[in-house]
Amino acid sequence: MRPRRWRPRTAGGGAAVLGAALAVELVDELVDGTKGAALPLIHRSLALSYGQVGLLVSVPLLVGSALELPVGVLAGHGRRRRLAVLGGGLVFIAALLAACAAHSFGSLLLTFVIFFPASGAFVGLTQSGLMDADPGLREWHMARWELAGAAGSVAGPLLLIAVLAAGGGWRSAYLLLTLAAAMALLGVARNPPVPPPGAGEQARAGPGVSRVLGALRSAGVARWLVLLQLCDLLLDILTGFVALYLVDVVHATPAQAALGLAIRLGAVLAGDAALVWALGRVRALSLVRASAAAAALLYPAFLLAPGIGPKLALIGCLSAVTAPWYPVLQAQLYSSLPDDSAVAVSLSSAASLIGGAGPLAIGFLAQRFGLEWALTGLVIVPLGVLGGLWRPPASADGGA
Repeated sequence: MRPRRWRPRTAGGGAAVLGAALAVELVDELVDGTKGAALPLIHRSLALSYGQVGLLVSVPLLVGSALELPVGVLAGHGRRRRLAVLGGGLVFIAALLAACAAHSFGSLLLTFVIFFPASGAFVGLTQSGLMDADPGLREWHMARWELAGAAGSVAGPLLLIAVLAAGGGWRSAYLLLTLAAAMALLGVARNPPVPPPGAGEQARAGPGVSRVLGALRSAGVARWLVLLQLCDLLLDILTGFVALYLVDVVHATPAQAALGLAIRLGAVLAGDAALVWALGRVRALSLVRASAAAAALLYPAFLLAPGIGPKLALIGCLSAVTAPWYPVLQAQLYSSLPDDSAVAVSLSSAASLIGGAGPLAIGFLAQRFGLEWALTGLVIVPLGVLGGLWRPPASADGGA
């Protein structure tokens, strides 16, 4: 007889619930991808200085993340969390509309800052609800979640290109994003994730601060938070420096640098798709260990490879093999807080706020020693991941 294929069941409430949740993540990353591609147009349209462009990128991350911190704890579970998701979605849509109407640096900066906590409520709490709906399939759902986000990141610049080809501008693109966000909000309002009976009893048992402090005293929770921030150095943070590295260190043309970034994003999408297939066939944490071992070889090879061609090939391979890192480790964080996933949202925001020092540190080291040496320091990341997973916490949900 042929072996049975592993077929995951859908999230609590059916396939429509899973589709609605993934649409929320896709729209969030679609916004982010469009924003990155539109920054040169925004810079020219509002006559911004380079310093102001830098503030548009960094201030929302720092201030908005700080505002996002209490969202998970205050939202809790059940009806209150559903209301927080819907409220966050409405503010999410309002921030996109406000960006369309912004005609000064100050007004645009304010809308970008507001967008962060709105995204935390709309997107982060939707994710935690999805984790609660199917506790036994967290890695699989996170892999689907990451795949949807990667698709949105790739589609963002393509959306802007299509709008420009049709004679529109960045404001027109933001109007389309507003429409997409409204559709995603309608979908999750009609099909919210349904947790199993009894979920969230711990969240209702005490005040938010005590729950957060209790969670931090768990070695498993702290480990997953640290590993997630460590991994991000070779994920999103490296992505932010890839084009600059190719131009300033490899002496590639801007077009070649753009191609390198496109290869990286496309490889991430391919890796996420492969992860969805691999889960259920290979243990989740075993995939992370294998990918970290591969990255420990691929990243130094990328730095040492001569010429633009080999570097582009290696950055594509590296981007694909690191695909399991975020979805699997984030799922493990939720598993370490099985009765209080909303706290995981707040803890992730806090860790991201601290992790925001990563790009600043790389920038400072690049200023002092050069970008090549600054990025060379990231060779320790895969080794740190392997070390952190050497003895997984006992709270891991079978992914060890």
